[in-house]
Amino acid sequence: MGAKGKIVLGVVAGVVVIGAVSANSNGSNGSKHGGSTAAKGSSASAERGSGSGSKSKDGAGAGAGTKSKDKSATKADTPRKKAALAGDGDFQVGTDIKPGTYRTTGNTDSLCYWERAKDASGEMDSIIANDNVTGTSYVTIQAGDKLFKSSGCGDWEAVGTKASGTPATRMEGDGGMHRVGGDIAPGTYRSTGNSDGLCYWERSKDASHSLDSIIANNNVSGTAVVTIAPGDTYFKTSGCEDWKKTG
Repeated sequence: MGAKGKIVLGVVAGVVVIGAVSANSNGSNGSKHGGSTAAKGSSASAERGSGSGSKSKDGAGAGAGTKSKDKSATKADTPRKKAALAGDGDFQVGTDIKPGTYRTTGNTDSLCYWERAKDASGEMDSIIANDNVTGTSYVTIQAGDKLFKSSGCGDWEAVGTKASGTPATRMEGDGGMHRVGGDIAPGTYRSTGNSDGLCYWERSKDASHSLDSIIANNNVSGTAVVTIAPGDTYFKTSGCEDWKKTG
């Protein structure tokens, strides 16, 4: 499983926007209702294969290209820590790596792939959660996990349980996963000029990347507006134009 650019189990299309009851959505705008419309970019269980982009909450691969970004977007003042493990390799939980939350930064073009696994069989059924990453990603490795795999990623560093740093009020649209209260401030954000539903955003309550961790998500064409609540833990953005806090 050393190849970069993994795709997910299920519909090979992208992430499914979810609702309160169903993990699927209907309608082209990704509104939260029952149905089976596939969209782009989150996390959940995945399969090995070729391709690029993130995987889906319901299982899906996304192959959207990276857009050019306004590099003037403010970044959070997040101090660097000593790397806990390299960006390439298979690591046994409890031996090579301790359970906890880890962060990788500086990844480009979805070439970073990580995977939490329940055993070392290499089979698709062994995958607990995975993702293809552009920008930053956080992942919580749990005590019951047996193996953590990382391919093509920047080095991983351990992070504390509480958010720290100077929260930013702008973020790059392909910036990946941001910790609310540490990397970005809560509030209402706006992204404009998105096309073809390739902009995906996600509010989540933890970094387990399970289906239950997603609070809300959407795939957007045109203008996207989302309110990140103070109680949210992470915000993920992929394939969007840059975000600016408006309220």
